[in-house]
Amino acid sequence: MTQRTHKPVSAPKPITSLQNEQVKAIRALEMRKVRKETGLFVAEGAAILITAREHGFAPETLVFQTGTTGSGVARGLVDWALCEGAECLEVTETVLGKLASKDNPQNILAVFRQRWGDRQSTENAATGDVWLALEEVRDPGNLGTIIRTIDAVGASGVLLVGNCCDPYARECVRATMGSVFAVPLVKFTLESFLGWCASWKGEIIGTHLDGRKDFRKVRPSGPLLLVMGSEGPGLSRELAKNCTQIVKIPMSGQLDSLNLAVATGLVLYQLRGPNLTL
Repeated sequence: MTQRTHKPVSAPKPITSLQNEQVKAIRALEMRKVRKETGLFVAEGAAILITAREHGFAPETLVFQTGTTGSGVARGLVDWALCEGAECLEVTETVLGKLASKDNPQNILAVFRQRWGDRQSTENAATGDVWLALEEVRDPGNLGTIIRTIDAVGASGVLLVGNCCDPYARECVRATMGSVFAVPLVKFTLESFLGWCASWKGEIIGTHLDGRKDFRKVRPSGPLLLVMGSEGPGLSRELAKNCTQIVKIPMSGQLDSLNLAVATGLVLYQLRGPNLTL
């Protein structure tokens, strides 16, 4: 991956070889280790790239298939990337096929720098603010859907606690439908999160199978932190003990739990409902 410049690049660079070093570097971002080392990630599709542009992200590199940017949205994205000083690679269908997703591949993608929030951004929560903490969420599809839901309800952001999956993995980015560019993400170890909870000025609501209170009866009066456990194990004892309320989603069927993304969406819409209008 070449270093970003600070002046517009004049024209896209044509690439036809799978052995090109820039192509190899982009392919390597499939690996979490490489994303962590470089601080980069891949986002794919014109709609997601437009969202990135709207939220002030600029690509390091933009890749598009030859013959697909004569006019319209794709052309505008290439022009934007060039003006931002990004390197634009015009590649063959074969090359793009190695860089794009296997399912429903797009003809344009870009490499961006990851953006992580700091813990200080969570300290000035106001009445009505809702932050979501996820403990060791493991499924990138679930995490992506949750990030998209956070964006939809206008919640403040996501705190990733412990060994969570990577929000900048391609599957997760795709599931967010671009909301990964809009929603603040903050990382915590379990220990640092427990310490942070001690200074939280509002309520801490956790969902748990042992809960006795219907989640629909929660009436927070100040800033609120919603804590959701991982798929399978659910909320750990350590985090449950730090909650001011433990709630449960009532069910009448044979199952005793819901998919994490579905459960999180239900609770978020309940908590943020008064703030949402058509």
